[in-house]
Amino acid sequence: MNFHITTLRSLVELCRICKVGFKGYGLTPAKVDTVVKFQFEGKDYKLKHGSVVIAAITSCTNTSNPSVMLGAGLLAKKAVEAGLSVEPYIKTSLSPGSGVVTYYLEESGVIPYLTKLGFDIVGYGCMTCIGNSGPLHDVIVETIEKNELVCCGVLSGNRNFEGRVHPNTRANYLASPLLVIAYAIAGTVNFDFEKEPLGHKPDGAPIYLQDIWPTRAEIQAVEQKYVIPAMFKEVYSKIEQGSSSWANLVAPSGKLYPWDVDSTYIKNPPYFDNLQKKLPLIKPITRARVLVNLGDSVTTDHISPAGSIARNSPAARYLANRGLTPRDFNSYGSRRGNDAVMARGTFANIRLVNKFIGKAGPRTIYIPTNEEMDIFDAAERYGEDGTSLIALVGKEYGSGSSRDWAAKGPYLLGIRAVIAETSNLVGMGIVPLQYLPGEDAESLGLTGYEQYDIAIPENCQPGEKITVSTDDGKKFEVIARFDTEVDLTYFKHGGILNYMIRTML
Repeated sequence: MNFHITTLRSLVELCRICKVGFKGYGLTPAKVDTVVKFQFEGKDYKLKHGSVVIAAITSCTNTSNPSVMLGAGLLAKKAVEAGLSVEPYIKTSLSPGSGVVTYYLEESGVIPYLTKLGFDIVGYGCMTCIGNSGPLHDVIVETIEKNELVCCGVLSGNRNFEGRVHPNTRANYLASPLLVIAYAIAGTVNFDFEKEPLGHKPDGAPIYLQDIWPTRAEIQAVEQKYVIPAMFKEVYSKIEQGSSSWANLVAPSGKLYPWDVDSTYIKNPPYFDNLQKKLPLIKPITRARVLVNLGDSVTTDHISPAGSIARNSPAARYLANRGLTPRDFNSYGSRRGNDAVMARGTFANIRLVNKFIGKAGPRTIYIPTNEEMDIFDAAERYGEDGTSLIALVGKEYGSGSSRDWAAKGPYLLGIRAVIAETSNLVGMGIVPLQYLPGEDAESLGLTGYEQYDIAIPENCQPGEKITVSTDDGKKFEVIARFDTEVDLTYFKHGGILNYMIRTML
């Protein structure tokens, strides 16, 4: 064979052996082999666990690599010529990171074949990776949700966090542009390209991926002919001009930005409200409640999702109250200039598992009344009570990307400290605390229903041990993960943003 494929571990096998959570889907043996028939555009199709419903060549990573992009184009050409196709219910797209990519794909003649397989150029820049995949057809969504199917997205980007690509693709795999096309044709990630054919010729002969995979020599020959310096010079010489839509934008003049109070996209943030030039004193945290009690590997996308805004979410209610309909809600990623939306979107990932609830969803318990509610609503209720909040988390809290709102969001919810086994978020005025080696919430007997006192000294030092006590008599030490004097300085200022303002003043 003249190609190499990194085998994706069988999704079905994962489902058989794993519990629900970070590394499994909780399917019972009876449900693993579920196959569901449905109709789409007048024809009969089947969905099962592992079915591909989104296939995207997206701009995050390797659309700047002519070899893999032209390789994908040549693969598409050979696939079409062999009579292969992609099922119409699979949402396919191609979003290059640069107009140069379009230029050399057009010049090399592969665009018609990509389009034939559904990989039309839909725009430039962040799309599927950031959660802007757009909606799946209602029939597909209904089939997936009604039968609790673990369907998949395959994308050539660099983000596949839970709930980010699309709410209905619980499994998302990163792959090269060529393999995105291959899996789109296969229609499932439970596919062995070496043993299973992608289709058959009119005479019944099987067509394997190796039969249509372009050779390195073929790719290099096309690349040398069509990827030339003149393309880059022509495209980037016009970069400051932009499109006619860009050129016709009306921009305000003046030194200060004229905030539009009616805007649901850009809002004057509250970080500097009541900011005093003099540094505030460090105060202990007393009688704090736990807003969320989380396990391991809570990524920045669990904390602050970038994808679409669910219609039943606090953010959706906020936007609806301002006259927007669901079709205009857009995504959290597009509204990161509005703190009211982003605060409501904090811990709003549909795959977040809060131990208070025991199943996936952005919900928690308002402990004083034992009511279950959306996390933002509980935080708002605690704020009205004047109650400080903390979060209990496990290992690798805050791993991932898009860290700004994963730090700012909890701060806006009123969280003053995070107690973690390991953490990756500092800089917004939240105290980062770490259990002593070998200890965690379970070993210390913490349920999250306690009230917490955290004795932060006024002269707190980097790496200092701090005592935490609860109202039911537990007492333990944690490490203040201010690893440097800079970390501590940011905290004393209430976060890096306040530090910068005071520095400028």
